[in-house]
Amino acid sequence: MAGTNDRRHVFVLLAPAMLVVGLTTLYPLGFSFWTSFHDWRLIKSLVPGAFIGWENYEVAFTDDPVFWTVVRVTIRFVVIDVVATILAALGLALLLMRAGFARTVLRTIIILPFAVSPALIGISWRFMFNPEYGAIHHTISTFLPFMARIDWFASPALATYALVSADLWHWAPYFAFMLMGGLASVPAETQEAARIDGASDVRVFFAITLPQMAPVITVAVILKTVFALKVFDSIVTMTGGGPGLETSTLAFFAYNTGFRDYDMGYAAAIAYVLTIILFALSFFYMRFIMPRGR
Repeated sequence: MAGTNDRRHVFVLLAPAMLVVGLTTLYPLGFSFWTSFHDWRLIKSLVPGAFIGWENYEVAFTDDPVFWTVVRVTIRFVVIDVVATILAALGLALLLMRAGFARTVLRTIIILPFAVSPALIGISWRFMFNPEYGAIHHTISTFLPFMARIDWFASPALATYALVSADLWHWAPYFAFMLMGGLASVPAETQEAARIDGASDVRVFFAITLPQMAPVITVAVILKTVFALKVFDSIVTMTGGGPGLETSTLAFFAYNTGFRDYDMGYAAAIAYVLTIILFALSFFYMRFIMPRGR
């Protein structure tokens, strides 16, 4: 009886949290999945229309060239964003691992970007890339005069790099601290042994330190891929998905389809394509960090 009462108490204590999760997460997921199998256009009806099965998914994969353009844009953005962020974070981690008072000060300063809202970052960086009065544009054009007249957000390539730079500024500090933990876990004995054998610092890093950091870097890459796929706020406030579709990712495309074109059924299908990708990455992440015996 005591065990039964304990289980009841646990259930009673967990019930409020389970209710909140159900209402805010499970119900929206279930309703959007159900919506993806219906023809629902808000300009015609405020409630879902006829059940059409997998038609929305078939249109996306076989009859909508815009969808595949957005997929290409998403892959390009994610690859550039993940590589740039992890490399920048690794560089920051190596600098911050050095001893001294400046390390403590820098650690405090570089974490500040992570506390800023992505929407605010997008607005701020859009101003800073402005060709007339932007600080970043002015700095770049000082060293590269031929870029003085370039409009960053009118160029497909430059708009992508501007968006990546804003996201890198936001996330690099977070991953720098993660990689610092990885650097701290590398046994100093292996590095000292390599130096005694005559290896340079560069060779020690690439032959000894980096391979032992592979698990931490793998986790960082998976997490940053998930975060890059979910980028939305900065796209809305910085590029608006343009020029054309050159910075329109799947998340932004789903939003536009639902709330600009009012095709809620098709938008839900696109969103679920992205959800499946994110779920697969999250599943792989959990399997990677959890011991195999569990």
